[in-house]
Amino acid sequence: MSEPTATREYRLGQGLRAVVLATAEETGGRHDFTDTYQPPDERTPLHLHTRYAERFWVVSGELRVWAGPERVTLRSGDYYVIETNVPHAVHSGPEGAHALHISTPAGFAELIARSGTPAHLATPETPFDAELFMAVTTELGDVVLGPPGTLPEDLRL
Repeated sequence: MSEPTATREYRLGQGLRAVVLATAEETGGRHDFTDTYQPPDERTPLHLHTRYAERFWVVSGELRVWAGPERVTLRSGDYYVIETNVPHAVHSGPEGAHALHISTPAGFAELIARSGTPAHLATPETPFDAELFMAVTTELGDVVLGPPGTLPEDLRL
């Protein structure tokens, strides 16, 4: 039997909110599954994943994705895959973005659970722990290539 949803809800500072719906342990490592919300106009750093691919299905709002040479705007009902080793960045729209997120094999939910704050412990003053996030993301094989706002084409010299 799985844990109640409330014990699987996390916050990354005042930004990302995520509920882990399926963990690596529950799927034999094949995938994990999270329900995420990015606040309005939030950007991820430019990064890539060496161990897992990401799949997004947008429930509501808007996600702008820069993945390698591709630029897409995802809205409610849209689905998109970012393969391993593809530099990418994600930017939520003016109303934020609610999306379902699957990583294969599993990886993203572990990052959230290990670097986020359990929602029941988070307050409006809870800071984002960038140092912890970077340590965990690096351990999981992710590579941060630039700060929020950096795009894949910025890597070209």
